[in-house]
Amino acid sequence: MATKPAEAFTMELQPFDAATAASERAKWLLSSPAPPAPWRQVYTSVKESVLPGSKSRQQPRRSKILVFVEGLFPILKWGRNYKATKFKNDLLAGLTLASLCIPQSIGYANLAKLDPQYGLYTSVVPPLIYAMMGSSRELAIGPVAVVSLLLSAMVSKVVDPAADPALYRRIIFTVTFFTGAFQALFGVFRLGFLIDFLSHAAVIGFMGGAAIVIGLQQLKGLLGISHFTSKTDVISVLGAVVEALHHQWYPLNFVLGCSFLIFILATRFIVLKVQGRRYKKVFWLPAVAPLFSVVLSTFIVYLTKADKHGVKIVKHLKGGLNPVSVHQLDFGAQHVGEAAKIGLICALIALTLLLLLLGVSVCICGQEAIAVGRSFASIKGYHLDGNKEMVAMGCMNIVGSFTSCYTATGSFSRTAVNFSAGCETVVSNIVMSITVLISLLLFTKLLYYTPLAILASIILSALPGLIDINGAYNIWKVDKLDFLVSLGAFFGVLFGSIEIGLLVAVGISFGKIILLSIKPSTEELGRLPGTDIFCSINQFPVATKIPGIIIIQINSGTLCFANANFIRERILKWLSDENEIKESNKAGVRVMILDMTNVMNVDTTGIHAMEELHKKLISRGIELAVANPRWEMISKMKAAKVVEKMGSDWIFQSVGDAVEASLRRKMNVNGLYAC
Repeated sequence: MATKPAEAFTMELQPFDAATAASERAKWLLSSPAPPAPWRQVYTSVKESVLPGSKSRQQPRRSKILVFVEGLFPILKWGRNYKATKFKNDLLAGLTLASLCIPQSIGYANLAKLDPQYGLYTSVVPPLIYAMMGSSRELAIGPVAVVSLLLSAMVSKVVDPAADPALYRRIIFTVTFFTGAFQALFGVFRLGFLIDFLSHAAVIGFMGGAAIVIGLQQLKGLLGISHFTSKTDVISVLGAVVEALHHQWYPLNFVLGCSFLIFILATRFIVLKVQGRRYKKVFWLPAVAPLFSVVLSTFIVYLTKADKHGVKIVKHLKGGLNPVSVHQLDFGAQHVGEAAKIGLICALIALTLLLLLLGVSVCICGQEAIAVGRSFASIKGYHLDGNKEMVAMGCMNIVGSFTSCYTATGSFSRTAVNFSAGCETVVSNIVMSITVLISLLLFTKLLYYTPLAILASIILSALPGLIDINGAYNIWKVDKLDFLVSLGAFFGVLFGSIEIGLLVAVGISFGKIILLSIKPSTEELGRLPGTDIFCSINQFPVATKIPGIIIIQINSGTLCFANANFIRERILKWLSDENEIKESNKAGVRVMILDMTNVMNVDTTGIHAMEELHKKLISRGIELAVANPRWEMISKMKAAKVVEKMGSDWIFQSVGDAVEASLRRKMNVNGLYAC
């Protein structure tokens, strides 16, 4: 076999000199292809969501269809390998989950101002749909407190549930449909970034305020008050309580509710105290405590005829299968706009609670979210796709709206119970759903004497986990402006309403974003001694300036209409400081290097600002160099002919290349500068 001469290898291995290497890197940068068009990015995003893993063009059509179906229904993929040995653990976990879910679902339906059976309906169909379409093995699906409060607070402003309960129920189902539609669209088009407008700080404040509001709302059941305000702010609720106490109320409700509230909280305290390997099996104690409370209190009321002495009870609870509710969806012109608006808000809140807790420790309980499944997924070593989870949630709520369910999502507290019970797959959700369905078919009549005070105590027992005091304290230590966002959401919900709290939180968050966008920081860079690393001279005082060259780094993700003129004027003002120029070099600044490492994109205003900056610098005898422009930016600079106007010799791959090239050019001219 022929071999290449040794001289050829010597030629190939001989390194370029520094100038040639920098020139080659600049050519690679300028000859880079155009980035994909926006429509292409959207198409790719949708394709990856709908056809995950289909990279090969030669893939058979049948295989593509199979990939699509398995991507949409993961149960078809893992179900083939499901073993009977796993079912034992899933059965135990599902039964444990049902024991917690049944009383909570009845309580949350009451919080949403719906009849108790609708909470149970919501624990039947949505978990089954999620079991087919979702990919989290531990996530427990059903109604949750925050969404129930949100629905009751917002829909009650459209229709009074006491005056027209049928219309109120129809609008709830319509809102659930819109919630599912928005969630599915967010997942298909990968719009999860919209959720980021509700920051972690905003959600902590929102959840804390909502927990207090939910707790105050339960005073109606805990005190046995018949007439109560429909408002959610703390002043109105406390005023209604004080007014009700002046009229007839029954202390037996309070005694009964508080007794079982103490019992439920005590079981959790006991488990926390004895938790460890030796007592690992006691996880079921706080899980079954709510159901035990319901059974025991119902039995006590039945035997003592306490309902005759003022104890408020559930009374009639309709059983049977979920009735079809497609015909109840109200798309009439009168309420469809409000329903769509409330559905969008519910979708954003539910998905925020799904996607915010990525990487949060499983010991933090109480915050409803699907992405909490990722915490458990990381423990068990599998991956969750947030966009697919959003699609599954959306389809789950759409189907739920057709079967008399209201908005469902994932609950952290029930998911933690599911995980502790040793679930292996989402079959635990199926077991829970079937158990709730059997209860609807056979046992609803037994709940006739269930006291409302017990349902209130069950909801109250779940609220402490919603208030994250440590999280708020950490936000205060790290970022005072974020703490202001958290306070805004907290007090907005507490003294205003759910909508006001959200608007305040989003408003402050947007204000923070706008402030950072229109006035981004710019830093002067210097070289660390003995290295080719350039960094901020303010952060690293040891960094030295290069005589005759000023290096400016723009700390903004975009150079756009909002900040381009501010950045240009700031740079020019920097150069206008004659004293600083004389201190750096007697001959003044000859080259300005803009480090564009952080600038991901630029618009036409930003391009125009760069052209103006270049003209003004040239008029002062200063050359402008651009270092490390990103893909989108260099593409637009070439399209606008900015590269031609500046000269391709002044575009560089790195700050180091720009500095070395600037020094060589000045040395070649008059020998003023030395390395």
